Amino acid sequence: MHRRRSSQKKIGRLLIPFVVTLLLASCQSSSPDAAQGVLLEPVAFSDRQWTGLAVSAQGRLFVNYPRWSEDVPVSVAELIDGDAIPYPDISINEWEPGKDPTTHLICVQAVYVDDKDRLWILDPANPLFRGVVPGGAKLLQVDLASNRVVRTFRFDADAVLADSYLNDVRIDTDREFAFITDSGNGALVVVDLKSGQVRRVLDMHASTAAEGVVLMIGGQPWLRNGVPPRVHADGIAYDDRADIVYFQALTGRTMYRVPGSALRRFDLSEKEIAAQVQIVGQTGASDGLIFGTDGAI
Repeated sequence: MHRRRSSQKKIGRLLIPFVVTLLLASCQSSSPDAAQGVLLEPVAFSDRQWTGLAVSAQGRLFVNYPRWSEDVPVSVAELIDGDAIPYPDISINEWEPGKDPTTHLICVQAVYVDDKDRLWILDPANPLFRGVVPGGAKLLQVDLASNRVVRTFRFDADAVLADSYLNDVRIDTDREFAFITDSGNGALVVVDLKSGQVRRVLDMHASTAAEGVVLMIGGQPWLRNGVPPRVHADGIAYDDRADIVYFQALTGRTMYRVPGSALRRFDLSEKEIAAQVQIVGQTGASDGLIFGTDGAI
């Protein structure tokens, strides 16, 4: 694994398991029942919640800590020998009210490494769910060779609403487009990575909106201030072979799909895009999706 120490300070050893345990799987069988032969090995723990995990082609591990409390020490980190090293540097992680929201990470929800081994950082800029910090919502591309941000795509008020919460991202590396879910105010946000154009689509369409589902945790209903939360389009996956985007609300059990070609057509109307949305089926509540090399989600 690549080791990068430089002069960056570490957040502390991640030794206390709390919310997320990172697992690496090794499969010992290629049969249909291969899942029975999967061995899971815990390789890192955290006493703070991670909502994103990205693994580079060289095996480098990146995580992010959403700003859901006042004392989050870092937004994005690389895990090196059990230490969380601020990534890509300390200064970009040092945001507080009053600092430039365009040049700092405010409330990162997802990190993702695409097929070209590029790291993407998705910052909905909605700390503590109190509303989007003006000018803060953005998607950053990091070059893993130089460990530097090479491109930043910022979202205006037409793409990201005041109560939006950009949740997850997938990249079409063949045509250079990004597909993003908005779980705060249901929609998909599409970014043309070549031109920089951004479009918000399926805004509170049935496919991106939460359903009347109350999630149960430990036998108890999940409530926020006594009310079941409504979390809209959340998990997203992209099948690059078939050019299909899959997505689902967290408080919902219906998975949907839409052709990537429809999302890339910025000249199509909302009605024309919605007409191409299909129901995949009913699933369990999901906070994340990934399309595997075996053709399964």
